[in-house]
Formats: sequence, structure tokens, C-alpha cells
Amino acid sequence: MSDVAELKLFASLALVGVLTAVLLLIWTRRGRAEKRHTLELREREERLKLALWASSEQYWDYDLQTGHIRRIWADSRSNRPDIQVLSSTDTDHRIHPDDLPQVQAKLRDHLRGESELFISEHRILDPRGEWLWVRARGRAVENGADGKVRRIAGTARDITRVRQAERERRIAIAVLRSMNEAVAVLDRDFNFISINPAFTRTTGYAEREVIGQNASLLDSPQHDTAFYNRLRQKLVTEGHWAGEMWQRRKNGQEFLCSIESNATEGIYGEHRVYIAVISDITQQKRAEQELRYLANFDTLTNLPNRAMLSERLSRAIVRARRQNHRIAVLFLDLDRFKDINDSLGHTAGDRILRAAAMRLQDTVGEHQTVARLGGDEFTVVLENLDQPGDADKIAREVITAFEAPLVLDDRQEVVISPSIGISLYPDHGQVPTELLKQADTAMYQAKAAGRRTFVRYDDSMEIANRRRAQLSSALRKVLDRNELRLVFQPRLSLATRRITGVEALLRWTSEEYGEIPPVQFIPLAEESGLILEIGEWVLREACRTLHRWHQAGMTDLTMAVNVSVLQLLRGDFSEIVRRVLVDTGVPPHALELELTESVLMANAEQTSAKLQALREMGVSLAIDDFGTGYSSLAYLKRLPITTLKIDKTFITDLNRDPDDTAITTTVITMAHSLGLIVVAEGVETETQLRFLDHFRCDEIQGHWLSRPVDPDACLQFIRDWAPTKASGAVSGMPVHAPSGHA
Repeated sequence: MSDVAELKLFASLALVGVLTAVLLLIWTRRGRAEKRHTLELREREERLKLALWASSEQYWDYDLQTGHIRRIWADSRSNRPDIQVLSSTDTDHRIHPDDLPQVQAKLRDHLRGESELFISEHRILDPRGEWLWVRARGRAVENGADGKVRRIAGTARDITRVRQAERERRIAIAVLRSMNEAVAVLDRDFNFISINPAFTRTTGYAEREVIGQNASLLDSPQHDTAFYNRLRQKLVTEGHWAGEMWQRRKNGQEFLCSIESNATEGIYGEHRVYIAVISDITQQKRAEQELRYLANFDTLTNLPNRAMLSERLSRAIVRARRQNHRIAVLFLDLDRFKDINDSLGHTAGDRILRAAAMRLQDTVGEHQTVARLGGDEFTVVLENLDQPGDADKIAREVITAFEAPLVLDDRQEVVISPSIGISLYPDHGQVPTELLKQADTAMYQAKAAGRRTFVRYDDSMEIANRRRAQLSSALRKVLDRNELRLVFQPRLSLATRRITGVEALLRWTSEEYGEIPPVQFIPLAEESGLILEIGEWVLREACRTLHRWHQAGMTDLTMAVNVSVLQLLRGDFSEIVRRVLVDTGVPPHALELELTESVLMANAEQTSAKLQALREMGVSLAIDDFGTGYSSLAYLKRLPITTLKIDKTFITDLNRDPDDTAITTTVITMAHSLGLIVVAEGVETETQLRFLDHFRCDEIQGHWLSRPVDPDACLQFIRDWAPTKASGAVSGMPVHAPSGHA
């Protein structure tokens, strides 16, 4: 080989070596670059994994053409450095149907360029099948050849807990603003941070007026500074304080409030704050005081009531036992107060009770307990008595004090007397209930003794009480045992000299106790309410008897039946009367219902309406025992009364007592002027008869004519009545009837 050839070969080999070296260098550098790039990719991947894991966010990439959405997220349960990245690709966006329209609307806005970012909060379905709230943020990352957005990418964050917390916060704010209690938030120096609207309503301070101000702004002069310092120090050390205190409003008005304060950490930064809930209890406390007053005192007279009396009497007994003294309990009842109350009206009656309470307290002295038990009943507790006669002396002083008229608010004067029963400790009882019971029993004995007097209790009175209880029990069986019966007393017309009617009178013959006077059992029947059933029986039995007499030819006879106030006040009384008349076949004009003055005058307006219904039915109405009550002539004129019966107490002393004579003649004249029939009760002598006939009384009733007799005897008496055959007539009328005293 020539030198030239060798040289060319050597040059070629050198070039190949150089090229090889260059290629090796390039490959080495490229390898290094690829390695660096791989490392960078790994680092970026690690950073992405760490970012996804730390932020609890997920990366999403949405291809608008295919509808595929790819999600990448880190498993939150992973531990750093073993973070697991999960991914999914699907076409189901899993957006809640309620949220989908607003998500689509926001996506369209971004695609149109109307919003720089796509931002949406909505619910998606997680793999466990639960709806989670997410906040998605993204933007367009790729456009197609036509310039339209092809891909959107971004991140999404689970904000379910945030939403729940925000919802709870909104609810808490709404609750706070709607609370009736004032709520204030104070910093560690007790300066106001926040208040609710109720705070403004309670204190008068608006939010701008108190924020930054110290809570001492509300301090009341009723507490000293030390008081507020103590409670705030307790709140600092214990974290809680609750109690009642006085505070002051913006207008200077003080109010009592209940406050509960608690320390709370971390609501406003890291510093401790105090939350105070304030309730205005001023009215509540006043109501409680009023309730305590109502529970222990009588609102009409301001005297202690039964509950307070029992408490004071118990304490008095303890003192008396310790000091070996006596106690007296005086039980007072105002005589005929019901009649006064009914005639003058309940307003006047209340004024009488107030005046009586003052008179009683002034008489016994302020150091003695005077209580009102109810109605017109009062009780006095006398302590430190040496002997029983001391109680009698006080009772006399009380009765004497009531001899002077009570002056009412309108300067009206009323004279009223008390009946007083007295019991003594330890003679008659050891406990309050016993002493009150014995004094009450003695008071009824004072009533029976003629009123306006006092009676000291003794054991014999228990016999009367037991008798009363026994009769009350036996009275419940009278209808089942057929122990009731009616007797009838005729009524004579002085003008026609004929018997025009009879009055039905109730009698009770008990198997155990024999004949019981009406004055004993009628009040018991009214107290127990049995008078309703008994009264209806009387009405029906009287009408049956009258129907038989009518069938026997006595068609002009009328029947008078007494009616109790309880019967009249029943809402269906007129219907009961109508039904009885229909059942017995008695015409309404043949029935006369008798009512006492007190019945008619009690609730006169209501009474008038009920009586009018009876009159429209055709039934006659009479006032019985007229003159013993306190009738109002104005009401008497308005009531549909047909008959007025003068009480026998005025007839007894005619021509001997000028007052009775004047009252009787005046009543006859007044009744006639009102177009009423006048009947005199209790006529027993010829002198009374002549007087009544002279002053043109219409009818008489009494023992002069006939005692009350059974139905057969009464019918026979009426048949035998022959005024023209008798001698010694007054104006052509006999002075007596031979069978009148049968």
C-alpha cells in the first residue's frame, strides 16, 4: 500500500474516532439530560402528590369533546412518605341534580369568556354513595383548531365540613338574633365585643354605643363596686358565674336580671372571652311577689287569708305552749250580710267588708291577727290571755264597736252586727284546725241564739254538729225511701170569701230520726245541692195533687210551690216547669211559684230574665216573706211579680207594734199601686183578720184558717168551707172556720 493510501486510511480512521467520540459525548449529555428530566418529573410528581395530600384537593381534567373527566387525588388516609395517588376517568360527573343547572351556567359563562375562572360550589356523589360539597376552581387549558375551548382543568376541594360549620354558624347567629334573652360577648377585660338585638331591647344601648365599652356601663348603684369585682373575679378563676343582680338601662331605669356567664376559649382569636346571657326578671319577680301575696292575703281587705291564718295560729300555739299562756280564736260572721249584699249590690257589699275589716282590726289592735276566711267570715287570734274571760271581753268590745254605723266610701252608712264564736287553746283544741272548727261551731250557736252576740264553745255543741251531719247523710236517701210528703195550707180571699188556692209545704219523716222540721233540713238540702232533685219532686207532686183536685171539681184552685235560689239559677228551670205542667196536665195559670226576697234580689238582672220566661209561660210569681230582706223597689217594679206575701213577723204584732202596723199598711198600698195581689201570712187571730180586711188585704193564710194538712184533709176542708153559714162575720165573713185548726 502506498503512503498516500495509508495516509487516507489513517485520516478516515481518525475521523471515525472523532465522530464516535462526538456521538458518545452527545449520548452521554443526552442521557444526563434525560436523567435530570426524569428526576424533575419525579420531583414534580412528588410535589403534586404532596400538594394533593396536604391540601385534600383533587385535580380534575375535563375533555369537552369526549365528555371524559379525569380525577387525580391523594388518599387522605396515607402517611407521608407512602402517599398513594388515585385516579379515575369517567363520563358520569356525579353532580347533584339540584346543583347541576348552576354548575352548567357557570361553565358556560367561563367558556364564553364572561368569567376568568370557573368557580362553583356543588355536591358530588363520592364512592361511598354520600353527597359531598366541593368547591371547584379551573380554567380553559387547551383550544381546538377552531379556537374553541377543548379542555378545562383545575382543582376541587371537599368543603362538606366547612359548609356544615357555616350552616351551624348561620343557625347560631339566627338563634342568637331571635332570642328574647340579651346576649353579650365580652373580652378578657370585660369590654363588649358583640351583642344581640335583645340586648338593645333590654338595656336601650345600640351596638355602636357599647362595643369597646366596659361592662360596668350597666352597673347599678344597688350593688357596690366590690360586689361586681367579686363576681368578675369568680368568673375569671372558675370560668362560670350565675345569679341575680340589678342592672341599669340607658335611660337610668334599674331592672332585676338573671345572668349566666361562661368563659369560652378561641372564638375571637386565641384570647378568652366571656359570654353573658341576661334575662330581665323584674316583672317575673313582681308576679312571684303578687302570687305570694295572693296565696297568703285577701285581696279585698288586705287581711291574712286562711293559709296565712293557719300559719300564724300554728306559731301562736307554739309560743303559748312554751309560755304557758292561753289563745282565743274568735270566729265572726256578719249577720244578714247576704241580704244587704243582694239588696245594695256586690260593689257596696265589698265596701262593707273592707270597712268591717278595718273596724275589726282597729278594735282588737294591730298586734293581734285578724284574717278573712271568705265571704263575710272573719277570724281573730288573741294571744297571751290569762283567763277565758279575757276573750269574752274582747268579743263584747267587737260587738259594741259594730253598733256604730260603717261609713262606706260614698259616705253611705250601714249598720251591721257580728255573731261570734269563741274557742280556747288548750281548752278546746291543740291544733289550728280544731280551734277553728270549734269556734265555727260556737258561731252557729250564736246565730241560733238570736245573732249579735257571742258564744263560747263547749262540748255539748258537738251533739248538734253530729246531728247535722247525720241528717245531711240521711237526706240523701229520702227520695229512695219515700220519706218526703207534702202538706197543704189553704189561702182565703177576703173579697170573695172563698178559698182560692193552697200552698204546698214539704215535710220529712225519717226512719231513724222521726219528724225533721223544714228549718233544719231545707238548708242542708241547699248546701248539698239535693234541693234541685227534691225541689223538682215537690213541684211534680204538688201538680199531681192539684190535677186530682181539678178532676174532683175544684177547677178554680191554684197551687203555690216554694222555689230555692239554686233551682231558679239552673239554666233549664223554666223547661223543667214546662215539662212538669205538660206531664201532670195542670194549666200554667194554676201554678204559682214563691221565691224569697233574697232569691229575687240576688243577680236581679239574671233573675228578671228567668222570671220573665216563666211569666210568658203563664205561671204566676210571688215574693215570699216580703219585708224581711232588703228589696229594691226599683227592681221590684221591673220584676214580673204577680203576688206579694207579707211575712208573718209583721202580722204577729199588728195593732200593738206601731212599726209593724205602719209597714203592713204601707206594703199593702205599695203592692196595690204596682198591681200586685197581697197575701198576709201567719194570720192567727180575729184582730189580725179585721185589721187586714179593713186595709183591703187581698188574701190571708195562717192557723186562723187552717194549719197545713195532708191532701185528703185539705180537699175535705175546702169542700166543707161555707162562709155564709158561719156566724160572727166581719163584713159578712166568719171570724173562724170550725175545722180550721184540724
